[in-house]
Amino acid sequence: MQEPLAQQLRPQSLEEVCGQQHLLAQGCVFRRTIESGRVPNMIFYGPSGVGKTTVARIIAQNSGMRLHKLNGTTASTGDIKAVLSEIGTLASAGGILLYLDEIQYLNKKQQQTLLECIEDGSVTLIASTTENPYFYIYNALLSRCTVFEFKPLAPADIRQGLCRALEKLNQQQGSDLQMEEEALDYLAQACGGDMRKALGCLEFAATAAQVQDGAPCITLDMIKQVSRRTAMRYDREGDDHYDIVSAYQKSMRGSDPDAALHYLARLLEAGDLVSACRRLMVCACEDVGLAYPQIIPIVKAAVDAANMLGLPEARIPLADAVVLVATSPKSNTAYMGINQAMADLKRGRSGPVPRQLQNKHFDGEDALVKGQNYKYAHGYENGWVEQQYLPDAIKDVVYYQYGKNKNEQAAKAYWDRIKGKTTD
Repeated sequence: MQEPLAQQLRPQSLEEVCGQQHLLAQGCVFRRTIESGRVPNMIFYGPSGVGKTTVARIIAQNSGMRLHKLNGTTASTGDIKAVLSEIGTLASAGGILLYLDEIQYLNKKQQQTLLECIEDGSVTLIASTTENPYFYIYNALLSRCTVFEFKPLAPADIRQGLCRALEKLNQQQGSDLQMEEEALDYLAQACGGDMRKALGCLEFAATAAQVQDGAPCITLDMIKQVSRRTAMRYDREGDDHYDIVSAYQKSMRGSDPDAALHYLARLLEAGDLVSACRRLMVCACEDVGLAYPQIIPIVKAAVDAANMLGLPEARIPLADAVVLVATSPKSNTAYMGINQAMADLKRGRSGPVPRQLQNKHFDGEDALVKGQNYKYAHGYENGWVEQQYLPDAIKDVVYYQYGKNKNEQAAKAYWDRIKGKTTD
């Protein structure tokens, strides 16, 4: 069985690692700590193919400790206990280093099994995860580790790795495999910051390289064929999903139609029509709101059309609506108002409904106060009369503040005029 190119090229020292210079550059705290020979408990967090496992293995190999490797997708509680059973034995005299990949797949009980030995230092843990550790890792375990974030690799880092891979392939095959500069640049961009993905595409294309000018050559067209859609990082249950939908709504809120269309395209390319429609509807209500209230039924019609059409045609009404939301005036006054009202309720700020608003029309012969005394607004000039609507405990609270946009200012001017002139 042939070992994958990505595995063959796995760096053996920190100097060979591409990217992650915010951690690995000379003088960085992370690197100085590792080179000191004292390995603390650490969790590496970041997308796949960016060097988490590679760096963990380099640290483990140079630690002088007895190394155990487990993967959270397959490790059982028995596997973890087998590692811990070596504590205090001759084999682990230099200490035990447990490298645990994909730790997010361990359940709470399995993670708790590690607590005591990590606490007393009998086991050093290096774990890696593609999911946000603050959501997926047990707090007690998380508090005993330092989290380091690994970032997607820049195109320049990917290009460096691809050039090394070409040299490796030529050494293995005794050939003179070439790759067009345009193909190198394209693949470095198209892999979405994932070195493993880039090397996989390169290895696949190399098997189909045709001879040009006496040497096999990987062309731009070949790379385009094997790297199609690879720049997409998307997982409906993971951080990428929440990052994209967050950027989608924030771009509309920030009135940037170009960015909003970009993130809409990423959602639709991943087939996530539900999130594209839901966030669009939320944004129309939350961020445009009363500055242009007619937008709500317009966007609802676009969402209905998109769901009726399905993909790929759904992109058309959604693009119309996204651009409309992004370029509309913005107001979050109603959104802020309801948030404050609900916050008051949670704090216990409320009270009985004022008597004049209750659903009562007769108070009984023995009632001290006769009649409900409700004032019917339509019976007064301009359809308004002053009376108390909020409970006594919060009767002077103001939740809604008129926005500065033309629509809300026109409403404010109208009610200032009506309420200023009308008397009971």
